[in-house]
Amino acid sequence: MIILGFESSCDETGVAAVCTERGLLAHALHTQIAMHQEYGGVVPELASRDHIRRVVPLTHQVLREAGLEMSDIDAVAYTAGPGLAGALLVGASVAQSFAWSRHLPAIPIHHLEGHLLSPMLADPRPEFPFVALLVSGGHTQLMRVDGVGRYELLGETLDDAAGEAFDKSAKLMGLGYPGGPALARLATQGDATRFDLPRPMLHSGDLDFSFSGLKTAVLTRVKAAEQDGGLDEQTRADLAAATQAAIVEVLAAKSIRALKQTGLRRLVVAGGVGANQLLRAKLAAALKPLKAQAYFPPLALCTDNGAMIAFAAAERVKAGLVTLDPDAHGFTVRPRWDLADIA
Repeated sequence: MIILGFESSCDETGVAAVCTERGLLAHALHTQIAMHQEYGGVVPELASRDHIRRVVPLTHQVLREAGLEMSDIDAVAYTAGPGLAGALLVGASVAQSFAWSRHLPAIPIHHLEGHLLSPMLADPRPEFPFVALLVSGGHTQLMRVDGVGRYELLGETLDDAAGEAFDKSAKLMGLGYPGGPALARLATQGDATRFDLPRPMLHSGDLDFSFSGLKTAVLTRVKAAEQDGGLDEQTRADLAAATQAAIVEVLAAKSIRALKQTGLRRLVVAGGVGANQLLRAKLAAALKPLKAQAYFPPLALCTDNGAMIAFAAAERVKAGLVTLDPDAHGFTVRPRWDLADIA
């Protein structure tokens, strides 16, 4: 079965084709970073309009690169939530229209399930069960994953997500959008030991996270530097390095604790922050004594993309969790949707 997948939950338009037997056939992605940079963050209405402009050309590109015709598609998948309501509606409308016109089933997919399963597109791919660290701009969660659709929440952020901590701290330092990658690049030039920043909930004993206190500490440091003559480039780099080190230490420590509590030896890291090189290195070092292994999606698939949506749909089909009814085309999007609530 060949599934065409659409992702439009925020500021990336993604389209991909996945075969349940052969895997990923082709994918195409357009990021809106350049458009939103002027505003310092995502503008929902502009994001929705840009999805409308991009989704059809990207669909033709994917079909062409995969060597497919529209008649070769057996099902359509789309991100139904969580995300920006207007942006979600674009992908859902296009997917449902495509499915209706070809009399195909349409499969709604949870955005985070797409991220959760995306490391299975890499080689080697993790086997079930495993612990998953979902870490992105909007979500920081630890999950136990026993199979497709079998997810148990172990811990989550109580306030800001790790990606938000990166982005908001970067904005306080005067870095550009998107802030997380800019902060990580600058951190390579800094001394992480110069500033002693807090590691919120590091020793809480549970698997929950909190990053708002770290953001406040960064703000305090920035204001102190400004009162002392300004935030020079070396101070900015040192603060970036200290901020990144604090976030990564908490993420790594909680992930290791989750492995120990569950007795599992496989850790899957997914979401945009999963591309952070310090996090990858810190986890690799921490997992060695446990004889455990970390799995990451390919770097090109860490951010939002259509491949993870089409792949999640394919895995749900293979697991028998999808009713492939070509006549069921009523739909709604869910801007808020708990991953533990999916069927």
